[in-house]
Amino acid sequence: MITDTAARKAKPAEKAYKLADGAGLHLLVQPTGGKLWQLRYRLDGKEKTASLGNYPEVGIADAREKRNELRKLIAKDVDPIAAKRSAKAAKLEASEHTFETVAHQWYAHWKGPKNPRHAGYVLARLEADVFPVIGSRPIAEILAPELVAMVKAIEKRGALDIAKRCLQMTGQVFRFAIAHGVGGTTRNPATDIKPTDILTPRTKENYARVDVKELPLLLRKIEAYQGTPTTRLAIKLMALTFVRTGELIGAKWAEFDLESARWDIPASRMKMKTPHVVPLSAQVIDVLRTLHTITGGRALLFPGERDHAKPMSNNTILGALDRMGYKGKMTGHGFRGVASTVLHEHGFPHDHIELQLAHMERNEVSAAYNHALYLEPRAKMMAWYGNYLESVAKGNVLPLRKLAA
Repeated sequence: MITDTAARKAKPAEKAYKLADGAGLHLLVQPTGGKLWQLRYRLDGKEKTASLGNYPEVGIADAREKRNELRKLIAKDVDPIAAKRSAKAAKLEASEHTFETVAHQWYAHWKGPKNPRHAGYVLARLEADVFPVIGSRPIAEILAPELVAMVKAIEKRGALDIAKRCLQMTGQVFRFAIAHGVGGTTRNPATDIKPTDILTPRTKENYARVDVKELPLLLRKIEAYQGTPTTRLAIKLMALTFVRTGELIGAKWAEFDLESARWDIPASRMKMKTPHVVPLSAQVIDVLRTLHTITGGRALLFPGERDHAKPMSNNTILGALDRMGYKGKMTGHGFRGVASTVLHEHGFPHDHIELQLAHMERNEVSAAYNHALYLEPRAKMMAWYGNYLESVAKGNVLPLRKLAA
């Protein structure tokens, strides 16, 4: 067996020579002065030599440990040289299949039937929030804690909805990689994480609201309301547009373009502090034209009774609903929940509904783009909803919307 002293003092000669250690291991002393650990072995009737590293970078103990590991492979008829080459090839393949490269493959596959604007929004989220964190990592090596760190960083800036969506998108990329055998990916770390496990829960307010089956009677009672005409029209607009109470009572005539059938609510009046577009159905325009004969000469749609420069009280709508017999059963905000339920039940896309409800969180960079996202399909959705309310108020049954295949 070789001692460390013997290995250290071994001098180069005119020709390379070996210092035997045992069990096939030797130290090859080269004419250049280099010293290389090698293992001689026989497999399938052929004698082969495997390199184990240079001395002194690889010490005697390490060389013997490597020899023992390789001999275990050889005993199983596994060629260590071939295994090393396969490992190198796999490592090279993994380095070429980073999360970002695979995500672009997934995106090219996924975006086909999607709305181009929505697809662009998804790619922008990946580029802004996902790629900078895990984009350069081999996809097969990414672990759940890395995804948790990414999601928590997004949450830290207040973008809770975006954090959830980025986790969802990364999961889709991993599923794609597994399904197509890309980069040696065998499992999806996103499945180990639920948003509720890592994100701070948001306190939700529960607003009283009627069931959808009670909607026809409520709409008829609104139509027959004996209070002031402006209050009745305010409730009708609330039902048709399902904006927040504060956004409705603070509305100004200058925000409306009846010719283009849209209501542009400025960022200063929105909960999310970003501008919001409300497409106007034919029913909404009809209500606005009637209302204009009453308050069209003032800045506000719903001026206060005593001070016309200020909007009506935010309790006006709630008080009117109470007088109709819906105390504790329905609020102005409840119209938002009813609309969400109806539209989801009739197959409208979740993203379209959430944007129309102005639920989606947005950063300053994307705000100007997002507030008008899906405007055309949202306009069709709002037109459908106007027809739906008009139909159920009359006791008619509107056919189910045909879902896309």
